[in-house]
Amino acid sequence: MIYVMMFTKHFRFLKADIFSNEIRRLCSKISTYKELNDGTVVVEKVGEVTTIGINRPEKRNCINSSTSRFLEIAIENFENDSRSYVGIIHGIGGNFCSGEDLEEIANQSSPKTSSMDFSHKIRTKPLVAAVSGYAVGGGLNIVLMCDLTVLEENALLGFYNRRFGLPCSKRQTHRLAATVGLSRALDLILTGRTLTAEEAFQWGLANRIVACGTALGQALQLARSLVKFPQQCLLHDRNILYESVFNINLHDENTNPSTVFHEESTHGAQKFVQMGIGKHGKSYNLKKKHIPDWEKE
Repeated sequence: MIYVMMFTKHFRFLKADIFSNEIRRLCSKISTYKELNDGTVVVEKVGEVTTIGINRPEKRNCINSSTSRFLEIAIENFENDSRSYVGIIHGIGGNFCSGEDLEEIANQSSPKTSSMDFSHKIRTKPLVAAVSGYAVGGGLNIVLMCDLTVLEENALLGFYNRRFGLPCSKRQTHRLAATVGLSRALDLILTGRTLTAEEAFQWGLANRIVACGTALGQALQLARSLVKFPQQCLLHDRNILYESVFNINLHDENTNPSTVFHEESTHGAQKFVQMGIGKHGKSYNLKKKHIPDWEKE
């Protein structure tokens, strides 16, 4: 009986590794691969999804000034890419992000701005965090910056910066409290304790818990499920949520309700009436797929 349980456990993780490797293999074939400068940020495009990987595995993907700058560039490039609708942020090498680079901070001759400043903004397009291993300190800030979070079952979250005298950002503490409530936010921030994936899910800090090694693949599936919807309407409703919670103005002409209704709602209603697309709660075939010339008869 013990041997069967051990085999089942190892087989589950083996399947996770196989699935993750398969996703990476497929991504390498169909994506546009790009390394930013020193390679600490790796950007890939998989169809209409952009993945942004933090690549400092030898330091558990902590963020120094240069990596922060490259992440900001990568996110802005994604936001400005009219052919990419959802972004995924993940860590390479088994950990999501362990926060700011303490070695860089220790060697500073004078106070400088935080290397996590890029995570304080509300981004213009949906971001999904694919979290494995540690997402602590500033790494948890990045998770809070994202709209949706996929956690591997062994992921650990927490404000470990409490131990080193590094303050939390105003924007992210506000977002944390809005997500989990004031009492739980105080517990997490004041104690600096570790939060398991299960606790994070129960608190509302995560939307999915997945097997080890599958966060990126599962996040990619989640991102693709968003891509198929009419994007102007999706962005409009997303912005309304952020405006109502944070009392800010994200409104622009691209998300004007009348514009959305004219350009997307009428078309969506016509597809429902004329072709039955979207009936009975189904969400497939919502978006017309591009067929390469070589596949056409």
